[in-house]
Amino acid sequence: MTEQRIQHSTLGSSLADVLERVLDKGIVIAGDITIWLVGVELLNIKVRLLIASVDKAMEMGINWWESDPYLTTRANQLEEENHTLRERLDRLEAKLEATA
Repeated sequence: MTEQRIQHSTLGSSLADVLERVLDKGIVIAGDITIWLVGVELLNIKVRLLIASVDKAMEMGINWWESDPYLTTRANQLEEENHTLRERLDRLEAKLEATA
């Protein structure tokens, strides 16, 4: 009877380790693409990509997802409150102008 050995892939754990490190520390990828034709710049694309965990991003002062109306309901509430306050301010200013 021959002994069979089971081989396990270590790629999963090492990939998980790398991903954990990247998210913990963050990584920035930057690049520029420029297309020129006869000395005239036709197109300039600047690519800036930051890969990090939410905690790391917030530590760096990045929190755009908290106010993006497509990603959070709190942003919708703030937008509605802002709209209501602007209407109220417009009414108060109109009353002040009418009495002056």
